[in-house]
Amino acid sequence: MKPSFKNIRVLHTVTEYTRFYGLPAPAHPLLTLIDLGGTRSAAIDLPIPPVVPQLYTIFLKRNLKGLLYYGHQPYDFSEGVLGFSAPGQVFAVSDTLDISAVSGWMLVFHPDLLTRYPLGKKILGYGFFSYQVHEALHLPAQEEATSDHLLQGIRAEYERPIDAFTQDVLVAQLDVLLNYANRFYHRQFMTRRTVGNDLLSRFEALLTGYFAQEGQVSLPAVNYFANALNVSPAYLSDMLRSLTGHNTQQHIHHHLIEKAKRLLLTTSLSINETAFQLGFGYPQYFSRLFKSKTGMNPSAFRFSAQ
Repeated sequence: MKPSFKNIRVLHTVTEYTRFYGLPAPAHPLLTLIDLGGTRSAAIDLPIPPVVPQLYTIFLKRNLKGLLYYGHQPYDFSEGVLGFSAPGQVFAVSDTLDISAVSGWMLVFHPDLLTRYPLGKKILGYGFFSYQVHEALHLPAQEEATSDHLLQGIRAEYERPIDAFTQDVLVAQLDVLLNYANRFYHRQFMTRRTVGNDLLSRFEALLTGYFAQEGQVSLPAVNYFANALNVSPAYLSDMLRSLTGHNTQQHIHHHLIEKAKRLLLTTSLSINETAFQLGFGYPQYFSRLFKSKTGMNPSAFRFSAQ
């Protein structure tokens, strides 16, 4: 049964997170590393209320029987995958969750861990932190072994007594782990090119159909196409970029400008009317985008074709 997403509990700290799930107290105030195999005998009262951790999580789960709800969607973790989540995302579990055979690990850390470091900004550029779980990273044995090795290094530092260098070392090791994850994701995009090409074909069909509509339309957002394709906006953009060199917004703008050109050349609509027809609330925004993409403003483009 799908859990109700009412009365969601917000977890602000790593300590709150471990207490909520009945896990060992963290050895570091801003980070904890959880051995999922060690949670098998934990007494978990089901159903667990949905939570919104204001924390980053990186997890490798194997043999988890039952459904996790992430972003209000159910996902099966019977196979091992590496997943990532950013602060503010909803998690819940089914009332039939079975952790008797679960293995793997989970790294949970607070954004404040990274505040003084370049990684604090760099992590915002990793799209996989906003991917849905069904877009998680599927690791072959060699990459899984690499990830486990990197986690062992983090574990060794995490279990040492905290000193003046602890945070520097943990952040450096986390940076390496995320660099490898980024490499692995790009490999997955390449090796799953058939899946990507299918996604690209469906996306192009949606785009073509949307801009083929007659009359005034609303300006389409990236979320519109991501939802229609049942993927997250970040995943869609990364997949499109890997296949075409352009993200979702750039594809939308290309089709938008092509339709704008057709309207300017084949109708008597004014520039303002053309902008409204395309979904722009302010004509100056349309003119600015058109010039940035074509090198001339709409009026000059229409005049040049006469």
